[in-house]
Amino acid sequence: MQKIQILGTGCPKCEQLARNAAEAIRELGLDCEVEKVSRIEEIAAFGVMLTPALAIDGDVKLVGKVASVEELKELLQ
Repeated sequence: MQKIQILGTGCPKCEQLARNAAEAIRELGLDCEVEKVSRIEEIAAFGVMLTPALAIDGDVKLVGKVASVEELKELLQ
């Protein structure tokens, strides 16, 4: 099972990335664990200085942008 982490403090862009990720996961029929990481210290531990960001299994794949559902589907496959 993949672990998807949405890194962000809860801003509108972070929330949109979380919604898009949930939709991409649903459309692909994947079984994923989704975690929101909102504490600045935890986000910084990923080496991320700009949010929103997305990590898959602990590996940061996106930083500073809200990816579309289609872009996320490509990352998740």
